[in-house]
Amino acid sequence: MIKPLRFSALTITLSYVAVSLIVLATFATPLWYSWREVIEEDRARILQADLIRLTEMFNRQGVDKLESAIDLQVGTQQTDAEKLILLADASAKGLAGNLPAWPSEIGNANGHDTRWINVNGHPIRMALISSTLPGGYRLLVANDVRKYRALEISFQSGLGSAAAIVLLLGLAGGLLIRRTLLSKVKDISQATSAIMQGNLSHRLPAFSGESELNTLVETQNRMLDQIEHLIGGVRSVSDAIAHDLRTPLAELRSRLEELVLTRPETEQMYIEIGDAITDVDHVISIFNALLRLAEIDAGTKRSGFVEVDIAAVASEVAELYQALAELKGCTLSFTSSGVLMLTGDPLLLAQAIANLLDNALKYAQKNGAIAIKASAAADGTIEVAVSDDGPGIPDEDKRKVMERFYRGDTSRGTPGVGLGLSLVAAVAKLHGGTLKLTDNHPGLVATLVCHPVINNMHK
Repeated sequence: MIKPLRFSALTITLSYVAVSLIVLATFATPLWYSWREVIEEDRARILQADLIRLTEMFNRQGVDKLESAIDLQVGTQQTDAEKLILLADASAKGLAGNLPAWPSEIGNANGHDTRWINVNGHPIRMALISSTLPGGYRLLVANDVRKYRALEISFQSGLGSAAAIVLLLGLAGGLLIRRTLLSKVKDISQATSAIMQGNLSHRLPAFSGESELNTLVETQNRMLDQIEHLIGGVRSVSDAIAHDLRTPLAELRSRLEELVLTRPETEQMYIEIGDAITDVDHVISIFNALLRLAEIDAGTKRSGFVEVDIAAVASEVAELYQALAELKGCTLSFTSSGVLMLTGDPLLLAQAIANLLDNALKYAQKNGAIAIKASAAADGTIEVAVSDDGPGIPDEDKRKVMERFYRGDTSRGTPGVGLGLSLVAAVAKLHGGTLKLTDNHPGLVATLVCHPVINNMHK
């Protein structure tokens, strides 16, 4: 199995250099090939033209005239190694030109070729063309291929220099990028160490300009904000739990201690035991509410999602609370715009609506009015609104009352531990919605908003 390359500045640098060299080679290779083809074609065309010219001279004016023309052009001395012309007789003896005899390296072959020819005792690679003339004469025209060697060397040197520059610039740029990244990563690491030591208010340093690293830092800082908020919430909840449990547990201990000390009559003892059971039930209700909230926050309750008509659920809850509303002298009405299907947990939805009704009955005026309305909103969401005519909630407390264990000034004298609206908000979030609190003038309208379909509902 091929292991993926590690993401690092060095890997990026080497990859960049490799790609640059491949691009350079891709550009240079066809250029080199085309250049070589053009040179070969030009060389062959020049040799062919010389051969045709000399052959026509032989045919028109004879061998003597051809010898004179060749000697005039190249002489009889083997000094011009760049160009060779030789006229030989049938016995391979040189008659004119700058070679003494027909080269044995060529043999009797005619046409174009490239061979090593011994010139002045030194082998030279020549591009040549040879032909047999009437009467057994042989004619050779050749050029030294080294004539264009300087251009080839210049091209190769330029290509090598370009590759070296790409390599050096790539490595230098990679080292610079690596050094810059390591410097910024070091700053982030130091900030992270401070956060790990408990300073949750510390944030990762932001860098100037727009970059991917800045985007990452901003995302991490937002995450740290959320973590700090959550940990602060956990601390607040812990403090609230300790405070709310201390009172009933202290009362329970006081009752039991009084029973041990006073040893009352049987009937009074049963009364005290009943009050103690009430205190225990109160503590258990707090833990049950917290466990339900923990399950909802973890998303484990989505396993119970089914297709449910929330209007029918709200109607059933309203029917159950009708008797309680009558005991308080309140009127409880329910209206619905029809069947409102959504994917959700009917038990949690019923509990959330019941919590809203509990709050409404708790704070509604005597002989007041409570209304439940289930409807579909214009944006496709489904809403269950519970309204009352009580004192309502101040605007500055509307967000706070959805925090766990928070109790506003208007709820100080009423029973409860401050988890009702927290549970409703958690159920709404589980169903892809929110809990909205608005004024009813007088009173409060608490609206449970849910989406008809929740993604990943079987999570």
